[in-house]
Amino acid sequence: MATFNSPSARAAKGWPVTAFFILLAAAGMVFADQDGTTNVIFATRARAEYHRTQARFQADAGNATNAWVFARACYDAADFATNDTERALLANQGVDACRQLVARTPKSAPAHYYLAMNLGQLARTELIGALFRVKEMEREFKTAVGLDPLFDYAGPERNLGLLYLQAPTIGSIGSKRKAREFLERAARLAPDYPENHLNLAEAFLQWDEPDHAKLELNALAAGWSKAQTNFSGEAWAQSWDDWSRRRAAAQKKLAEISRP
Repeated sequence: MATFNSPSARAAKGWPVTAFFILLAAAGMVFADQDGTTNVIFATRARAEYHRTQARFQADAGNATNAWVFARACYDAADFATNDTERALLANQGVDACRQLVARTPKSAPAHYYLAMNLGQLARTELIGALFRVKEMEREFKTAVGLDPLFDYAGPERNLGLLYLQAPTIGSIGSKRKAREFLERAARLAPDYPENHLNLAEAFLQWDEPDHAKLELNALAAGWSKAQTNFSGEAWAQSWDDWSRRRAAAQKKLAEISRP
């Protein structure tokens, strides 16, 4: 479910490179417009999952699934960190678990994928070092694409697309062409996953391509009810909160720019 995306990261377009890196890996897990109660609920769930998976990982660190599931929980919990020290501590645990797993099982797509995600969280706590983190993130996401492009509902393609979309074009790896390529690939590979059409719609709106944005929002609407059935339960509550807010915002923006 992890996604390298958030309202704060999307707002970073046009900001100085340093500001981009500080906001880099917010991943759609902390929403600026949430009420405090909702945010506390999601934070509590993320922290509980972190402790649960940490216990399993510590009991059997050699188990590959335990390793990457713990790394995913580190990433999610880091989104709710209240300061850079806490965020770096959580992210480094995820990075270490994934590096160990990559060393043992270099063809593990989840290991490379969650290594990239946690590197993104770590980049949020750094200034100078963040530039190098982004290059490593790109490499790890690309490795995950080669190993299992469908992992996490086309997560490697999705997050590569977002990385190219959000990064500055000067001094970093930002690229509209690459962003479009990978976001479109994610939507083709996992069309039933709302995040993929939503990301693409938002990108088209950012690029002032309302006709393409409308097509993606229509595709999102067509599969919305089915997705609510397929992605249900407490584990998906946070994603639906995010998707619903962003869908409404995208529809509003499309209506505004489509007025004669």
